[in-house]
Amino acid sequence: MSRIAIIGAGASGLTSVKACLEEGLEPTCFEKSNAIGGLWRYREMDNFPDLASVFKSTVINSSKETMAFSDFPPPREFPNYMHNSLLYKYLTMYAENFGVLDHIRFNTSVVSVTEDQSGSGRWRVRVKSETNEEEETHIFDAVMVCIGHHAMPHRPTFEGLDEFQGETIHTHDYKTPGKYEDKKVLVIGIGNSAGDAAVDVSRIASKVYMSTRRGAWLWRRVGEGGVPGDLQFSRVLTFLPDGMVDRILEKNLQKTLDHNLYGLRPNHKPLSAHPTVNDDLPNQIINGRVVIKPNIKRFSAKSVKFEDGSEEEVDAVILATGYVFKFPFLPDLKVEKNEVSLYKNVFSPYIGHASSMAIIGLVQPVGSTIPIAEMQSRWAVRVFKGLTNLPSKEEMIRDITLKKQSLSKRYVTSQRHTIQVDVLPYLDDVAMEIGVKPDLMGTFKRDFKLWVKLMFGPSLNYQYRLSGPGKWDGARKAIETYWERVEAPFHTRKVDVPKNKSVLPQILLISVLILLLAYWMLDW
Repeated sequence: MSRIAIIGAGASGLTSVKACLEEGLEPTCFEKSNAIGGLWRYREMDNFPDLASVFKSTVINSSKETMAFSDFPPPREFPNYMHNSLLYKYLTMYAENFGVLDHIRFNTSVVSVTEDQSGSGRWRVRVKSETNEEEETHIFDAVMVCIGHHAMPHRPTFEGLDEFQGETIHTHDYKTPGKYEDKKVLVIGIGNSAGDAAVDVSRIASKVYMSTRRGAWLWRRVGEGGVPGDLQFSRVLTFLPDGMVDRILEKNLQKTLDHNLYGLRPNHKPLSAHPTVNDDLPNQIINGRVVIKPNIKRFSAKSVKFEDGSEEEVDAVILATGYVFKFPFLPDLKVEKNEVSLYKNVFSPYIGHASSMAIIGLVQPVGSTIPIAEMQSRWAVRVFKGLTNLPSKEEMIRDITLKKQSLSKRYVTSQRHTIQVDVLPYLDDVAMEIGVKPDLMGTFKRDFKLWVKLMFGPSLNYQYRLSGPGKWDGARKAIETYWERVEAPFHTRKVDVPKNKSVLPQILLISVLILLLAYWMLDW
């Protein structure tokens, strides 16, 4: 039985362990901290200050049905947009259900990963346990790296910032807003962390300024009619040109919020940048708690001057300026300008034994990372077993180059757009490698009702368990019953809905009046 090393027990690591077990492999997951969850386990400052963690108030940006694992629907009673504590609970339930926890070594850091010199194609993984001062070396047939990209805070320099006398922190270190009570705070950035921090702090600060170079399109969790907004994205949209989808999105986003009026409108189209999801930010702008400002010109001891010439006194600065990542235990995997060259964002053609080293979850999707990490891990373990083959090194490099060129044409240059993917097209692409992409033509012929749901309903991860390797008998039911799980948490108060009266009498009356009016006008 092949032995697989998995580095990190966040969402990507958990689904990687499960994928190994599903294919009869022997996984060992090394987790630096004392618990699963990775980014989604909230922690105060503890013994792992270098590990990323959500704010105490963080709520997920993808609804529970669109971010769910493909064979583990979320509980009916869970809210559609879960607080981080509930997402952590969901991950725990998933790990317990599939026996993942038995394969995790907690409080164990990976020091290095190197090719075994015996020529066997295996990997030497050197680890250090918190309870043992001596390092251990283990031999594995393959390695799955699941550390994500929220590793090291990106701290850009600003003129005069070293002269600023107030506190400056990165959102990596932000937890709660308590210390900002009655203070003037500057948040630098316009991404999801920036929006969340600005809103969180603005509830108790005297004023929050939000500085952005280019603005952003603000997406909402709450969609039309109050249902989760991401449920409106169906497969049929992938058949439309990007320009058309951009126009539809821009019209809807402007209808919800006039980005010109609020000083948020960017020069780029909605699909040319990673979405900023925030329902509360417009409320805090309209009541004056948050003020949108342009890019920064320079700092002084107690104030900041902006490029439009305005100047504001501030007591503290929060940098929401993204992250840089690297693989310190794997020096052969090069990262340049926050970019790493991976075939389909998983395999590197530039390292030895490329087919036995997989990078899982290193993406910045327009949607949830969980379905992508799961699909990547399902593919990787089949490559490890030799059930699926990678193309030649030259073909992989050619594919990487074409994808990078396409990415550069579509997205604005940003720290956030180096590992960008669109969820559904990407999932379909990798699913084809495994043999689990839904057979739309066959489904149309055999099961028209299901075909309609796959084409026009929300894009749900369960569709990749309908057939092929890893088929799950509950996949169709999960697709058919998704609305029951969406609707369930709203049913906390019974509402008597009045019966709709027939409108036929009114239609007849209006028709008669129109005819009488026409007759009168003709007679007149």
